[in-house]
Amino acid sequence: MNILLIGSGGREHALAWSLADSPLTSRLVIAPGNPGMAPYGDMRPVAADDLDGLCKLAVEISADLVVIGPEVPLVDGLADRLASLGITAFGPSAAAAQLEGSKEFARAFCARHNVPQPAYFPVSDYAAACQHIDQLGGFCVIKADGLAAGKGVVVADDADTAKAAAKSMLDGQFGDSSKRLVIEQRIRGPEASLFALLDGDSAILMATAQDHKRAYDNDQGPNTGGMGAISPAPRLDKALEEQVMQEVVGPVVRGMAAEGTPYRGVLYVGLMLTEDGPQVIEFNCRFGDPEAQVILPRLRTDIVSAMLATTNASLHHFDMRWDPRAAVTVVMASKGYPGSYEKGSVIRAIDAAETVPDCNVFHAGTALAENGDLIAVGGRVLAVTALGDDAESARRNAYDGVAKIDWQGGFYRSDIAKI
Repeated sequence: MNILLIGSGGREHALAWSLADSPLTSRLVIAPGNPGMAPYGDMRPVAADDLDGLCKLAVEISADLVVIGPEVPLVDGLADRLASLGITAFGPSAAAAQLEGSKEFARAFCARHNVPQPAYFPVSDYAAACQHIDQLGGFCVIKADGLAAGKGVVVADDADTAKAAAKSMLDGQFGDSSKRLVIEQRIRGPEASLFALLDGDSAILMATAQDHKRAYDNDQGPNTGGMGAISPAPRLDKALEEQVMQEVVGPVVRGMAAEGTPYRGVLYVGLMLTEDGPQVIEFNCRFGDPEAQVILPRLRTDIVSAMLATTNASLHHFDMRWDPRAAVTVVMASKGYPGSYEKGSVIRAIDAAETVPDCNVFHAGTALAENGDLIAVGGRVLAVTALGDDAESARRNAYDGVAKIDWQGGFYRSDIAKI
């Protein structure tokens, strides 16, 4: 099969690594890709948000399957555009991707279909935001309604922090994405993520993970896109997995189909495991980042076969196989992230990191300088993933890999997967 992979981050590097290993893949084209993905396919300089260019490229290479990595092209309707050209895509339609594209849509959907979630209040002006912040005693979560690259969420301990976040967002911090906000009740408990594959009619459990959102050790500092993760999620046992599939994923499958927007692709369910049971924090309509980097190295089922099963309603007799070992990924980010950071620092000795047993280094914000040096050009730059017989050995192997990388411009948390 000719496969086109869209994206350039760590998630897409993990997908490229997995797709290239499939016996069904005869040719892999990646747009736009990053230096770490070069060994796996033919990279083309078409941006992930250039829908016209991506459709043209898919036709040019006679793509049999297009794997859409990031959320922006999904929310913008790339899967729909490809379907109109007769090209199969892995990923939901624009209508179904509103589960991620609009926090307000997702909350209202959950309310309609009795999916457990915290109380929420959609607002479009500062006075209404303040009213609901005060109603919640300032202990709340402020979310931009639209996509904000994982940065449109502020977890507030007090009303002053919450109101300042609401004002900043409504004043245009995230452009159109924060013209509307959702003010949410702040719930307590450990977080976990569950990934399911959906084919419009049915769903199967894929895997679980737990990521670390805060920038610094001990869950301090601002929220980020994710600084590391472990899979399986230590706190999601079989009983909880079944409960989430029954109470969350099942209603999503049935509800989306009933509303005329059947969901096909991977569904990421962000959960808070409260005393009253699991509640939905968020949905993503694609693999998480860095969760993809910690889940895909454990996958033993052919990934292309799994993706195709979501497109032809055949998941009901599909079986997922996994490496029983644990995986841990540690993100290395540019100093200053998630705020401003310098670009261009040189990264060396990635090959040395991959001498650690069962260790892979997935590139995210990297590029090649004119002299051939690998340089950092993004906030989150590398994800170092390792397997181990248990969580502690996987964690040790991942940090052994991190220690071998020579990068003066980076930082990382030292407590990933230290549960």
